[in-house]
Amino acid sequence: MNFQFLVDIFQKSLEKTGVSEGYKLFFESPKNPENGDLATNVAMQLAKAMKQAPRQIAETIIKNLEYDKTIIENIEIAGAGFINVKFSNNFFYNELINATETRDLFGKGKSGAGKKVNVEYVSANPTGLLHMGHGRNACIGDTVANMYEWNGWEVTREYYFNNAGNQMNNLGKSIFARYMHLLGEQDFPFPEDGYHGSYIITIAEMLMTHHGDSLKSSTTEDLAVCRKYGEQWCFDRIIETMKALNVHHDIFFNEDTLYTDGKVNDVIEQLKALNLAYEKEGALWIALSKMGLKDDRVIVKSSGEPTYRLPDIAYHIVKFQRGYDQLIDVFGADHIATVPDVLAALKALNYDISKIDVLIHQFVTLTENGEQVKMSKRSGKSYTLDELIEEVGSDVVRFFFLMRGITTHLEFDLALAREQSDKNPVFYLQYAHARISSVLDTAKDREINKKDSFDPILLKEKQELDLIKILLKFPAVVESSCEKCEPQILAEYLRELAAAFHVFYHDCRILGVDSDLQNSRLHLANITKIAMRNGLTILGINAPDRM
Repeated sequence: MNFQFLVDIFQKSLEKTGVSEGYKLFFESPKNPENGDLATNVAMQLAKAMKQAPRQIAETIIKNLEYDKTIIENIEIAGAGFINVKFSNNFFYNELINATETRDLFGKGKSGAGKKVNVEYVSANPTGLLHMGHGRNACIGDTVANMYEWNGWEVTREYYFNNAGNQMNNLGKSIFARYMHLLGEQDFPFPEDGYHGSYIITIAEMLMTHHGDSLKSSTTEDLAVCRKYGEQWCFDRIIETMKALNVHHDIFFNEDTLYTDGKVNDVIEQLKALNLAYEKEGALWIALSKMGLKDDRVIVKSSGEPTYRLPDIAYHIVKFQRGYDQLIDVFGADHIATVPDVLAALKALNYDISKIDVLIHQFVTLTENGEQVKMSKRSGKSYTLDELIEEVGSDVVRFFFLMRGITTHLEFDLALAREQSDKNPVFYLQYAHARISSVLDTAKDREINKKDSFDPILLKEKQELDLIKILLKFPAVVESSCEKCEPQILAEYLRELAAAFHVFYHDCRILGVDSDLQNSRLHLANITKIAMRNGLTILGINAPDRM
């Protein structure tokens, strides 16, 4: 619903009241629907500046309002000074007609038209299988990208990884050790910082198939072969897991290119030129204390190895240089300490950090019957993301990772996730979509065809009006979810929409009633289906026609 007209009439009233600044005019739905459809606290914002009681200011604002009473039924004051607005049924009927005319594009926005956004997510190094934290990151990032796309932005989905450095060396050494064990050298030492997963044995077995015992010399070249096999195997599995989760990327950016292309050295030189980098105790430090932060940090260790901050700064500069209007990074909570340092450095180098949104998601805990689950019953080891998808399905995994705010710790309830009933929130939404599809299919089988137009005035039952009001929120919810980068807003809305439809379905017969009423209810059911399908699509979840 477009409420710009409401903003306009309130602003005109505020001008008549003698107010031109000192407020932010916004409307939100009251918690209690009986209080109206929208409410604003603008009178309470102005109380201090105007030296009047909020209710007194609200009375003046209402007195100066000029509005169409066929659209707005009532405006009244509530509580300490809230102004509540109740729309007429005619307003909702007109909006419903507008919604049905958009057809499959219902909910599509244009707020990002002509703008480019880069969304970086997952970004796991190819050293092993993905875990649940990676899964939450992937689902959040992919859904945020979907929301931006749905609002008209040109979206680039990016994966940043590093296939060099100590982690990859340890991967190669781990594979070589398992390879030697398979050759009967059981006493061959396993690296202290090695990777212990069973996948390392799988890669070692693949090496034996292709190379026999020809790598026994443990030369640098042999270790490089092991590392290369490991990298390719891990990255292939990561891509397969992403596909299973309905997640994809446009760009895979290798951190190593920041060094080979001289981007990291450029950052060092720029920081030194600004006296923001200095050497101490054989290491290179970044002078964050000159940028408003408390402590300086090492960006190149005395060993010559850079810390995470340095390539991260260089990488963001590369993204800025590509000309995006917005940059979004999706990180786990383990990145929280480095983010302020990277942003401070970018600002010092004269980049507009207001264009960067960093989404930090909290950790995931598997629970069952109220207790934490640490091991997979099938493998006897820590759950991988693959195992979780295999056990409960990709739709369930995605929705569960998205249905809570990203800043909250997520308890993934395995028992609930396994439920194939309306107790499971994913099935509840999908069942609503399938139920509507069934009604529309039945109408088609009976040769009951919706007319191109319908009379919304016939939809006057409370259950119908409740569904219409919730349904018409869909475009605003999609836009709000995008602006705030909070997928759970959309997930929660879809549950509200499904609940309203189920009530409507039980209490208001769709087929077999008066033909004009039947036609109107079919139109209402159809646009509800479109909203449900579009919402699930944005979340990356299937909208089945049958269950």
